[in-house]
Amino acid sequence: MKTRKNFILKILKLLLVILVFSCSSEKEAIKLEEVIEIPQEKVFYLGADLSHVNEMENCGVVYKDKNGMIKDVFSIFSTEGANIVRVRKWHNPTWTNYSNYNDAEKTIKRAKNAKMNVLLDFHYSDDWADPNKQVIPKAWKPVIDNLEKLGDSVYNYTYKTLEKLNAKNLMPEMVQVGNEINIMILQKDDKSTTMNWSRNSYLLNKGIKAVRDISSATNKKIEIMLHIAQPENGLWWFAEAKKHGVTDFDWIGLSYYPKWSTYNFNQVSDAFKTLIKTYNKKLMVVETAYPFSIENLDDANNILGNDALILGYSATQEGQLKYLTDLKKVIKESGSHGLIYWEPAWVSNNCSTRWGQGSHWENATLFNKNNQPTLGMNFYNSK
Repeated sequence: MKTRKNFILKILKLLLVILVFSCSSEKEAIKLEEVIEIPQEKVFYLGADLSHVNEMENCGVVYKDKNGMIKDVFSIFSTEGANIVRVRKWHNPTWTNYSNYNDAEKTIKRAKNAKMNVLLDFHYSDDWADPNKQVIPKAWKPVIDNLEKLGDSVYNYTYKTLEKLNAKNLMPEMVQVGNEINIMILQKDDKSTTMNWSRNSYLLNKGIKAVRDISSATNKKIEIMLHIAQPENGLWWFAEAKKHGVTDFDWIGLSYYPKWSTYNFNQVSDAFKTLIKTYNKKLMVVETAYPFSIENLDDANNILGNDALILGYSATQEGQLKYLTDLKKVIKESGSHGLIYWEPAWVSNNCSTRWGQGSHWENATLFNKNNQPTLGMNFYNSK
């Protein structure tokens, strides 16, 4: 009887809130989210890294929905159920017109216009930063051996970028301090050197502090993520990070690609649980992908071929959807809070990369050769 009364009281309270909300003037209206606060940890993020989209469209690409109608690609993802967009930001990439500040700002604006959250991914480099290379921006090379000045460079760049975005009401909800930072950040070249944790932790904490400070100055909540490639590497990396004083962050971000990981689904589940329990952080897989075909549509060799396939998941649209649905289930059941697909819109096109004409990823996007969604796109709304 008591349970029934409590349930009725909750319903009455909700109806009262809705009544007041609907009857109040626009200026005096009660914000529903202020009355019934949804805990942030209850949100499960499903997203897409759409950093290539502006370039694709400038190369003549158009995207279509499931009915073959040309649509804004951000709208397509939002309609399918995505609620977050990951955006890459290089420091000063003189070799391309993309993933610089102006391009990242444009992508963030498009994501927000489509009512999706934003995860801004700082590559502290002028080029790709990954587990094999973390090359310092050319502008910072003169201070590479002056740790204090280099730390100031990291801080000022991070702070000012976010300050500039905020001035246009484009503050991201999350920020990655570095991309796939398995090795030491801000190295002089692409030949990885031995990890110096004293230096590494100092620089990472400078980036973290910049995000915390701009968040405080603007009174806008920004969650911080540290991103490591492959779950098995996260186990040792976060242990070392904690030992060396890198603790002030909210999210553990992981890349998980079967091609480069030694872990199967059972093992990644255990790794996710261990990381969450050990460090009391939220966890999200911020990069994954799976091929729906082995066919190469252009002159740019594909990165994911037969060597990217795992037993039970064929290189078909059905296999792609099964992989994503099963991984999503593993992530949820482990207590993790999100899954982002890497570059699902990097389709075949008439432009060239530094290695070939077209896309190196078209067989692993979420669009078929007609630029309509594959079955894999259904993972956003799958159970």
